[in-house]
Amino acid sequence: MKKVFRAGALSLFVAMASTTAFAASPAAFVDDASAKSIAEIENGKLAVEKSQSADVKTFAEMMIKDHTAANEKLKDIAATKKLEISDDAELMDKAKKMILEYRDASFDKAYAENQVTAHEQTIKLFEDEAKNGDDPEVKAFAAETLPKLKTHLEAARKLATSHGGKAE
Repeated sequence: MKKVFRAGALSLFVAMASTTAFAASPAAFVDDASAKSIAEIENGKLAVEKSQSADVKTFAEMMIKDHTAANEKLKDIAATKKLEISDDAELMDKAKKMILEYRDASFDKAYAENQVTAHEQTIKLFEDEAKNGDDPEVKAFAAETLPKLKTHLEAARKLATSHGGKAE
Protein backbone atom coordinates (compact mmCIF):
# COMPACT_ATOMS: atom_id res chain seq x y z
CA MET A 1 0.00 0.00 0.00
CA LYS A 2 2.88 2.34 0.81
CA LYS A 3 4.35 1.87 -2.69
CA VAL A 4 0.97 2.55 -4.29
CA PHE A 5 0.58 5.74 -2.25
CA ARG A 6 4.09 6.94 -3.17
CA ALA A 7 3.51 6.16 -6.85
CA GLY A 8 0.20 8.04 -6.73
CA ALA A 9 1.79 11.02 -5.02
CA LEU A 10 4.60 11.04 -7.56
CA SER A 11 2.08 10.85 -10.40
CA LEU A 12 0.30 13.89 -9.02
CA PHE A 13 3.62 15.73 -8.67
CA VAL A 14 4.55 14.93 -12.29
CA ALA A 15 1.16 16.10 -13.55
CA MET A 16 1.47 19.38 -11.65
CA ALA A 17 5.08 19.92 -12.71
CA SER A 18 4.46 19.22 -16.38
CA THR A 19 3.31 22.76 -17.09
CA THR A 20 6.80 24.09 -17.80
CA ALA A 21 7.45 27.13 -19.93
CA PHE A 22 9.21 26.89 -23.26
CA ALA A 23 12.79 28.05 -23.51
CA ALA A 24 12.99 31.82 -23.90
CA SER A 25 16.73 32.00 -24.57
CA PRO A 26 19.42 29.81 -26.13
CA ALA A 27 20.81 29.10 -22.64
CA ALA A 28 17.41 28.00 -21.34
CA PHE A 29 16.80 25.80 -24.39
CA VAL A 30 20.24 24.17 -24.11
CA ASP A 31 19.70 23.47 -20.42
CA ASP A 32 16.16 22.10 -20.89
CA ALA A 33 16.95 20.05 -24.02
CA SER A 34 20.06 18.49 -22.48
CA ALA A 35 18.18 17.64 -19.27
CA LYS A 36 15.43 15.94 -21.26
CA SER A 37 18.01 13.91 -23.18
CA ILE A 38 19.68 12.85 -19.96
CA ALA A 39 16.29 11.75 -18.63
CA GLU A 40 15.68 9.72 -21.82
CA ILE A 41 19.09 8.07 -21.46
CA GLU A 42 18.54 7.21 -17.79
CA ASN A 43 15.01 5.92 -18.38
CA GLY A 44 16.33 3.91 -21.33
CA LYS A 45 18.96 2.31 -19.12
CA LEU A 46 16.27 1.47 -16.58
CA ALA A 47 14.11 -0.09 -19.31
CA VAL A 48 16.99 -2.20 -20.61
CA GLU A 49 17.51 -3.46 -17.06
CA LYS A 50 13.88 -4.02 -15.99
CA SER A 51 11.93 -4.88 -19.13
CA GLN A 52 11.21 -8.45 -20.17
CA SER A 53 10.09 -7.41 -23.67
CA ALA A 54 12.43 -7.36 -26.64
CA ASP A 55 10.60 -4.47 -28.31
CA VAL A 56 10.85 -2.31 -25.17
CA LYS A 57 14.57 -3.06 -24.84
CA THR A 58 15.16 -2.29 -28.53
CA PHE A 59 13.30 1.03 -28.21
CA ALA A 60 15.21 1.86 -25.00
CA GLU A 61 18.54 1.14 -26.68
CA MET A 62 17.54 3.47 -29.53
CA MET A 63 16.72 6.17 -26.95
CA ILE A 64 20.12 5.75 -25.28
CA LYS A 65 21.99 5.89 -28.61
CA ASP A 66 20.05 8.74 -30.23
CA HIS A 67 19.79 10.97 -27.17
CA THR A 68 23.48 10.45 -26.33
CA ALA A 69 24.37 11.54 -29.88
CA ALA A 70 22.05 14.54 -29.72
CA ASN A 71 23.48 15.62 -26.38
CA GLU A 72 27.03 15.33 -27.70
CA LYS A 73 26.14 17.60 -30.63
CA LEU A 74 24.35 20.03 -28.32
CA LYS A 75 27.34 19.99 -25.97
CA ASP A 76 29.63 21.03 -28.85
CA ILE A 77 27.28 23.86 -29.86
CA ALA A 78 26.96 24.99 -26.24
CA ALA A 79 30.74 25.03 -25.76
CA THR A 80 31.23 27.39 -28.72
CA LYS A 81 28.66 29.76 -27.21
CA LYS A 82 29.88 29.40 -23.62
CA LEU A 83 26.53 27.93 -22.58
CA GLU A 84 26.18 25.21 -19.98
CA ILE A 85 24.34 21.99 -20.62
CA SER A 86 22.50 20.22 -17.87
CA ASP A 87 24.48 17.57 -16.09
CA ASP A 88 21.44 15.99 -14.46
CA ALA A 89 17.87 15.12 -15.40
CA GLU A 90 15.19 17.63 -14.44
CA LEU A 91 13.32 17.06 -11.19
CA MET A 92 10.12 16.17 -13.07
CA ASP A 93 11.92 13.57 -15.16
CA LYS A 94 13.53 12.12 -12.02
CA ALA A 95 10.03 11.76 -10.57
CA LYS A 96 8.89 9.95 -13.73
CA LYS A 97 11.84 7.57 -13.39
CA MET A 98 10.90 6.91 -9.75
CA ILE A 99 7.36 6.08 -10.82
CA LEU A 100 8.71 3.60 -13.35
CA GLU A 101 10.87 2.00 -10.65
CA TYR A 102 7.76 1.36 -8.51
CA ARG A 103 5.72 -0.13 -11.34
CA ASP A 104 7.32 -3.56 -11.72
CA ALA A 105 4.09 -5.34 -12.72
CA SER A 106 3.31 -2.95 -15.56
CA PHE A 107 6.78 -1.57 -16.26
CA ASP A 108 6.62 -1.91 -20.05
CA LYS A 109 3.25 -0.15 -20.25
CA ALA A 110 4.40 2.61 -17.87
CA TYR A 111 7.68 3.09 -19.74
CA ALA A 112 5.95 3.28 -23.14
CA GLU A 113 3.33 5.75 -21.90
CA ASN A 114 6.08 7.83 -20.28
CA GLN A 115 7.92 7.92 -23.60
CA VAL A 116 4.84 9.19 -25.44
CA THR A 117 4.38 12.03 -22.95
CA ALA A 118 8.08 12.86 -22.76
CA HIS A 119 8.45 13.04 -26.53
CA GLU A 120 5.31 15.15 -26.96
CA GLN A 121 6.76 17.66 -24.47
CA THR A 122 10.22 17.57 -26.03
CA ILE A 123 8.81 18.08 -29.53
CA LYS A 124 6.94 21.18 -28.33
CA LEU A 125 10.18 22.54 -26.85
CA PHE A 126 12.13 21.89 -30.06
CA GLU A 127 9.37 23.24 -32.33
CA ASP A 128 9.26 26.45 -30.31
CA GLU A 129 13.03 26.84 -30.50
CA ALA A 130 13.15 26.01 -34.23
CA LYS A 131 10.45 28.60 -34.92
CA ASN A 132 11.28 31.34 -32.41
CA GLY A 133 14.88 30.79 -31.30
CA ASP A 134 17.27 33.72 -31.06
CA ASP A 135 20.52 31.91 -31.87
CA PRO A 136 20.80 30.62 -35.46
CA GLU A 137 22.98 27.63 -34.56
CA VAL A 138 20.81 26.52 -31.64
CA LYS A 139 17.71 27.11 -33.77
CA ALA A 140 19.20 24.95 -36.55
CA PHE A 141 20.02 22.18 -34.05
CA ALA A 142 16.40 22.18 -32.87
CA ALA A 143 15.11 22.02 -36.44
CA GLU A 144 17.55 19.23 -37.40
CA THR A 145 16.64 17.16 -34.34
CA LEU A 146 12.86 17.44 -34.73
CA PRO A 147 12.43 14.67 -37.36
CA LYS A 148 14.25 12.16 -35.12
CA LEU A 149 12.11 13.17 -32.14
CA LYS A 150 8.95 12.74 -34.21
CA THR A 151 10.15 9.28 -35.27
CA HIS A 152 10.71 8.47 -31.58
CA LEU A 153 7.17 9.65 -30.76
CA GLU A 154 5.62 7.42 -33.41
CA ALA A 155 7.67 4.46 -32.19
CA ALA A 156 6.67 5.23 -28.58
CA ARG A 157 2.99 5.34 -29.57
CA LYS A 158 3.26 1.93 -31.26
CA LEU A 159 5.07 0.56 -28.22
CA ALA A 160 2.41 1.94 -25.85
CA THR A 161 -0.38 0.44 -27.95
CA SER A 162 1.30 -2.97 -28.11
CA HIS A 163 1.70 -3.02 -24.32
CA GLY A 164 -1.86 -1.98 -23.50
CA GLY A 165 -1.09 1.64 -22.78
CA LYS A 166 -2.34 4.99 -24.01
CA ALA A 167 -0.72 6.24 -27.20
CA GLU A 168 -1.98 9.83 -26.96
